[in-house]
Amino acid sequence: MSLITLNYWPTVEHYFQAKKFDDEAHVEKIRNAKTPSSAKSLGRSRKVKIRQDWEHIKDEVMRKAVRKKFETHDDLRGILLATGKRELIENAPRDYYWGCGACRTGKNMLGKLLMEVRER
Repeated sequence: MSLITLNYWPTVEHYFQAKKFDDEAHVEKIRNAKTPSSAKSLGRSRKVKIRQDWEHIKDEVMRKAVRKKFETHDDLRGILLATGKRELIENAPRDYYWGCGACRTGKNMLGKLLMEVRER
């Protein structure tokens, strides 16, 4: 997908949701969504077929997006680095993959990726 580069995405959410699809029209619709929430809704729609390899590549897609975010924005990089060695937890009670989940038993993959990027 030549149109999908990190340089032209309003937010990580827009980029991440769009990468779920091969359909260029849907990708552009997500990229042009007015808000991250709108991008997320479009990305969760299954009216357009999700790419077959999504479950295998989603962590790397998020890793790439998060890394680019902190490489690009000095102020945000400073905030991330200021967390030192502390454990970072994505406090998302309904998300047991990217977040900690309601009972804090989730995988916390976003927190782990943030700590990985911070270390780098």
